[in-house]
Amino acid sequence: MTVDARTFVNALHADGPDAERAGKLGLYGQFVGDWETDIITHAPDGARHRGQGEIHFGWVLQGRAIQDVWMIPRLDDRRPGAPIMPIAGNWYGTTLRVYDPQLDAWRIFWVDPATNFFCQQIGKAVGPDIVQEGTMESGARSRWRFTKITPRSFHWLGEASTDNGASWTLLVEVLARRV
Repeated sequence: MTVDARTFVNALHADGPDAERAGKLGLYGQFVGDWETDIITHAPDGARHRGQGEIHFGWVLQGRAIQDVWMIPRLDDRRPGAPIMPIAGNWYGTTLRVYDPQLDAWRIFWVDPATNFFCQQIGKAVGPDIVQEGTMESGARSRWRFTKITPRSFHWLGEASTDNGASWTLLVEVLARRV
């Protein structure tokens, strides 16, 4: 059976937020659009590695959720045999972000079949930042933070903790600029 790609995209895509939840949906709605990124990975030995990527955020599911696609390397740089970024690898994954009014927080589902990494988190505003926390399959805690948020840029930090959040190790930084 074939799927008409336009029908599928039209069923998934929404032009904006659901009117009943628009205020709450603005937390991640501010990112809707296209972004270019510089990525810095932090190795356990202190080495840093740099690369480029891109992110695309959009409204989905009748404006009740936001879905985004994160890529390292950029789409135009993806080819067989291309170097893979140390620590981060070859991201080509998607996040589904759904506001849960019972929690007054967001349920976050990250799926990356390129690296075989899956993560669930709870996200919410903490001061001027957005903080998402969850537990990885390994049992380690994950914390992903959007910081230094402006209409044209943000700084994203991917961290892990093996001591239940007593201390955090920075793994990946993403410096994003709106295209």
